[in-house]
Amino acid sequence: MNVTKVSGSASCVGKCKVVNKSFPAQAISKSVEPYGQFFMDTTINTAASKQRGTGRSVASWTFTNSQWAAPSEPTKHSTVDVRCDNALPGAPRQVGCVNLQAVPVISYSLTGPWPEVADHIKDAQATGLPGKYGTTNFLTRLTDQKKIKENRNKACPSSLQRPPGKSCDEYAFASTWQGAKYGSGKFSRRMIDAGQNTNAGKALKGFYAYTRALEGDRFLVWIR
Repeated sequence: MNVTKVSGSASCVGKCKVVNKSFPAQAISKSVEPYGQFFMDTTINTAASKQRGTGRSVASWTFTNSQWAAPSEPTKHSTVDVRCDNALPGAPRQVGCVNLQAVPVISYSLTGPWPEVADHIKDAQATGLPGKYGTTNFLTRLTDQKKIKENRNKACPSSLQRPPGKSCDEYAFASTWQGAKYGSGKFSRRMIDAGQNTNAGKALKGFYAYTRALEGDRFLVWIR
């Protein structure tokens, strides 16, 4: 009985390397599926600050059979580009990796803990302002604190009167390149519950950290 076997290997393209691989030659049968695994790691210089690099892993496998003149041509499958970095603002030297093909989405609920924030964003997006979930009209992160302050001051200047218990909420977010000063010139502001505004802002900061959003990284906002 002629047995067809498969074996595999892996490689890395870009700022990455293969640190472990195991896909030995195995017989193909109806009862047992061949199995292999590969582990990659970044090669960015983590000893230095604000480093980043992109890479993708490539798995390949080859079929053999004693009755064939030669093994099959390798079949290859590549992952999407993955960026690894230690450049996250507020977390220097912390290394992490993200899938660059995925677009992160932050969600605010109309019935959640910050309904006034969610309602403002919903109305602002309805006017055509960017960031709406389901579109490609992305928001992009801004990390320069001076420019963030300028965005915020244009949308919500200190001269603007705040009713008791209210604070000025701006959209698009001041921490994006689409904010009041550095965006298209169009923005929305609304006086909302001060506590909701503060806590929603903290959630946005947490979102940036969780998704490892760096300068210029795109994202969307889902109002549900």
